[in-house]
Amino acid sequence: QAQPVESGGGLVLPGESLRLSCAASGSIFTGNSMGWYRQAPGKQRELGAIISSGHSPYYTDSAKGRFTISRDNGKNTVYLQMNNLKPEDTAVYYCNAPRYGGGYYGSWGQGTQVTVSS
Repeated sequence: QAQPVESGGGLVLPGESLRLSCAASGSIFTGNSMGWYRQAPGKQRELGAIISSGHSPYYTDSAKGRFTISRDNGKNTVYLQMNNLKPEDTAVYYCNAPRYGGGYYGSWGQGTQVTVSS
């Protein structure tokens, strides 16, 4: 399976913003919903937001109100704008395309580290 490539993470202060990007192959991206996930140290990977191929977004409670997911179908890229970051947002962020019924269209990439600390 192909791997998405995430980028844009970094070390920021609480309250600052970051914009993550994820580039994926057509086999992963085209026609599929794309999701942003994160895994904090010692915790399981969790979903943050999903966007359909038609640009309809869904946010979990952890992302609602501060994060915005978007996609550029011409570039096979999905974005996550994160505002007002908090220390509890510290995690490795991944993207992938979930399959209906379970599993994913891609394998997990390296992710991009986001660290929020004063």
